[in-house]
Amino acid sequence: MRLKNKVAFITGGNSGMGLETAKLFEQEGAKVAIVGRRQEAIETFNAQASTNTYGWVADVASQDQTQQALSQANEKFGKIDILFINAGIAKPRPFEMADRAYYDAMWDVNFAGAYFTIQAALPYLKNDASIILNTSVSNTKGMPGLSVYAATKAAMRSLVRTLTIELAPRKIRVNAMSPGPIETPVWGKMDLTEEQASGFKEQVKTMVPLGRMGTSQEIAKAVLFLASDDSSYVNGVELPVDGGMAQV
Repeated sequence: MRLKNKVAFITGGNSGMGLETAKLFEQEGAKVAIVGRRQEAIETFNAQASTNTYGWVADVASQDQTQQALSQANEKFGKIDILFINAGIAKPRPFEMADRAYYDAMWDVNFAGAYFTIQAALPYLKNDASIILNTSVSNTKGMPGLSVYAATKAAMRSLVRTLTIELAPRKIRVNAMSPGPIETPVWGKMDLTEEQASGFKEQVKTMVPLGRMGTSQEIAKAVLFLASDDSSYVNGVELPVDGGMAQV
């Protein structure tokens, strides 16, 4: 029960890495609030939720929706101990085909969504809280078609460093968890055909020393470490959970 009596708030918590993290946090004793964009997924989550979990529909690209969800979560569970910034979109597109609408959509969710969610959460965060941002191995590894996505994740890594200093007076720890290729529902949302997605996965596996995709459960365990007192002296880092991909 490493998170006993803790309150966690997770963006993008209705599927994949966010959902598995929410489940693990609850098992470890936390009260867990999630937000996600899909009404159906949130309703399904709430239908199965215990008294210690609840979800709200909110798009992190909307500051008003995020603010409302944070306020409601605070009213239901109290001050936040753990903020997991997980919501994001990943849609590969060759550099020469990336238009402004594509660019703006990626930045609105991945970076602005993270930036303004943290800003809005500050009044609800306890002193000595833990903030974890979900970055990506692509912020250090150049891969075709991911120019915008990789840039948003590199910006998030930079934000971790700055916030580590700015939030130090409140003893709030800020870290990043950097996943490699993970088997999640996001692969079905990348505007790729099934054949293209399968080919992309196989290609990426060859870049991973362990030779396989990771799982959402493996990511959740790493986030748990950064959220708990097990990492009480870990601050400002980016923890790669990528099978060694970023190291070779």
